[in-house]
Amino acid sequence: MNKIKVAIAGCSGRMGKALLEGILHSDDLTLHTALEHASSVQLGKDAGELVGNACGVKITANAEVALQGANVLIDFTRPEGTLQHLGICMKLGVPIVIGTTGFSAQQKAELGAAAQHIGIVFAPNMSVGVNLTFKLLEMASKVLSHGFDIEIIEAHHRHKVDSPSGTALGMGEVIAKTLGRDLAKCAVYGREGTTGERDPSTIGFATVRGGDIVGDHTVLFAGTGERIEITHKASSRSTFALGALRAARFLQGNAAGMYDMQDVLGLK
Repeated sequence: MNKIKVAIAGCSGRMGKALLEGILHSDDLTLHTALEHASSVQLGKDAGELVGNACGVKITANAEVALQGANVLIDFTRPEGTLQHLGICMKLGVPIVIGTTGFSAQQKAELGAAAQHIGIVFAPNMSVGVNLTFKLLEMASKVLSHGFDIEIIEAHHRHKVDSPSGTALGMGEVIAKTLGRDLAKCAVYGREGTTGERDPSTIGFATVRGGDIVGDHTVLFAGTGERIEITHKASSRSTFALGALRAARFLQGNAAGMYDMQDVLGLK
């Protein structure tokens, strides 16, 4: 059996290491290349040593050379770095799995344009459980469309740089779309002072940052006399890595286009 040749961007980061673990313990995947930024102290080292399992693949910053011959790139870095890698992937015809968050509307448009040429799985969260939660939120929003206030509470580790999380925003998008609302117009990202009564058409967001929290998300539907809470808690980054590897497998043989984890999991 020919193994799928996977490239990892940001291999020495928290998600990069989780992806390395998943690939090195997989029967159908092999590590093709491991990328880091040009000033990384890890350059030239064996990527497998980052997870205690030498594999013979040296960490490099030369993406254009390293991605040649790859079957797929998995990128959980920053928007600017992801877009640079995206340009190289288009040039080489390499599909890409993108777990990076914090893209602007213009940057998302660039992803959409690239999807006309290569296969892209782009999702704010690669966890199988989170994406099942998206489906549950769609169902709940249809039933609880009147008489319930909606609040999204998320918590992450102290090192996370964007807020709200991409997953929280993704949850908000699912709910807003189901309710026929525009999240850009109905989202409330903070409350302080005398804010007046809550507008029932809004979707509220609350953010917690602290410690080593991997990722907790709760959507609260608060009605009169009852409330429903739909919660997902991640205790390990391996759940995101396993989902991303599932997405990498999905892209093999699929046509160019923009996909998400709902496509990967067959939930559409």
